[in-house]
Amino acid sequence: MNRTQPLVLGIESSCDETGVGIVRGTTLLTNTVSSSMDEHVRFGGVIPEIASRAHLDAFVPTLEEALAEADVTLADIDAIAVTSGPGLAGALMVGVCAAKALAVATGKPLYAINHLVAHVGVGLLQQGGGAENPLGNATPVGALQQTTQQTAQPTLPENMGALLVSGGHTEILRIRSITDDVELLGSTIDDAAGEAYDKVARLLGLGYPGGPAIDKLARTGNAKAIRFPRGLTQPKYMGTAEEPGPHRYDWSFSGLKTAVARCVEQFEARGEEVPVADIAAAFQEAVVDVITAKAVLACREKGITEVLLGGGVAANSRLRQLTEQRCSAAGIRLTVPPLPLCTDNGAMVAALGAQLVMAGVKPSGIGFAPDSSMPVTTVSA
Repeated sequence: MNRTQPLVLGIESSCDETGVGIVRGTTLLTNTVSSSMDEHVRFGGVIPEIASRAHLDAFVPTLEEALAEADVTLADIDAIAVTSGPGLAGALMVGVCAAKALAVATGKPLYAINHLVAHVGVGLLQQGGGAENPLGNATPVGALQQTTQQTAQPTLPENMGALLVSGGHTEILRIRSITDDVELLGSTIDDAAGEAYDKVARLLGLGYPGGPAIDKLARTGNAKAIRFPRGLTQPKYMGTAEEPGPHRYDWSFSGLKTAVARCVEQFEARGEEVPVADIAAAFQEAVVDVITAKAVLACREKGITEVLLGGGVAANSRLRQLTEQRCSAAGIRLTVPPLPLCTDNGAMVAALGAQLVMAGVKPSGIGFAPDSSMPVTTVSA
């Protein structure tokens, strides 16, 4: 096996995207994704059984397309990586079983990958083979400046952190080593940010997925018209830097969702027209305000000077804008990967798999099982 520039095939099936990506070392060759989102719209959320069946239908065509785009064959592949958790149990099972079948049929080593850490690993990818900045192909945002240093294999900067915001997760991480040392600093204790967006969009009659709908509508609303609560920001939860409270770096969005529901009910009870755009804008501001404030606080107090913003909600325009502003003010260099690499995809799984191969980590074999609640501190099964 080529351990300096391994050709790795990555498989992602944790939710409603069937993703197959192929990388050579840190160079992205293809990122092919088939989404079943349209099949979930009428239900207002992802239905696990529908997602699992969609993965079954989409996997082989997606694999064939990825191999064709990368102009490689399965025989050329050095290793296979697959998301083994966290995620929807049935959806994970489809991808894991497919990866095991490919590993057995081809004799290639198999790596079971943590979906969340893969969102960080994608920041190491480049296109075209040249190292353009310390986070590979990632798009510079805010204080992050393009570097002129040329290296054969980009590595994550020291004092690296990651803010992951998606439909299932909202977490702030410290990354000492992408292959074996990831620390969870804070996370949501109930709804994830993306989940809150979907629930509030349903309350406002905006449909699914809620994130893009609220983001678009919020641009026409007044974010200051209504003051919604910022969860877990009271002194009893925050504490101080010297004596941190129990949820200093954590988030909570369930109370915010309830506040929006009560607000809508009050307008309706008075027989008034519900100001949907203002509510959307005020809700979004509450979400991104508390996310960015706590993330920057964690970075400053933990000595983190480089942050990667990832996950599907990283596509939100207001989150990107406010994260950029606050990181810049705090002297933190921020990077956001291109939008196709923020959402779930196989390229991020392949990217982390390649890092494990290059670090000499032993393959997982085929004896592992999907783990829908895999902790972020477990990089590979």
